[in-house]
Amino acid sequence: MNKKLRTILIVVALIAVFFAMKQTGLLEILADFDKFQAFIENAGTLGYGLYILLYILVAVFSLPASIITIAAGIIFGPVLGGVLALIGGTIGAAAAFIVARYIARDFIVDKFGKNKIFQKIEKGVETNGKDFLILTRLVPVFPYNIQNYAYGVTSINLVMFTFISLITMAPGAFIYAYLAGEIAVNGVSTGLFIKLLVAGLVLFGVSQIPKLFAKRKGIDLDDLKN
Repeated sequence: MNKKLRTILIVVALIAVFFAMKQTGLLEILADFDKFQAFIENAGTLGYGLYILLYILVAVFSLPASIITIAAGIIFGPVLGGVLALIGGTIGAAAAFIVARYIARDFIVDKFGKNKIFQKIEKGVETNGKDFLILTRLVPVFPYNIQNYAYGVTSINLVMFTFISLITMAPGAFIYAYLAGEIAVNGVSTGLFIKLLVAGLVLFGVSQIPKLFAKRKGIDLDDLKN
């Protein structure tokens, strides 16, 4: 299959998915949290699978994932919400990676190969391998969803990418879902402020790890931001 035909098919497929989401009312549901919550809750046990599927779509279409992570805590509760958000986020990241690696590689390279983010990620992987992947997953130097596609056209393998994504996404997924679930269940209280403080300290501690990691590996974070 030549590049031009593959590009046309990819564009047609994306339009078809978008049209299907619009026609079924899924876009409207995603835009309204109350409708989204009712949609998931009314689905019963199927709601777990539907939520994960929606998270995958969010990742593949590079939409903001923080809102859907918070929604997990509110809809499913603090702990289960964190688990489902992490599962959905990990599978979604892997799905975007697969699209970039096996389906739309030529299209992505042609359209975004000269993009600074893509070039820095490619160079970073060539120089530091999986260490660079760990660093950029922990430090929000590059947009998270863009990373999913950028790493798909590098030499990083799928298993390594998926495993590192799972581990590095876990703190944020559980903290955001847990706090959202706590607010939904117990409201604002003194206990919540204490938990917010603890969560802040945990996130601060996690944010220091990449800096120490980068220093040890000789990676200049300031250079990545510029």
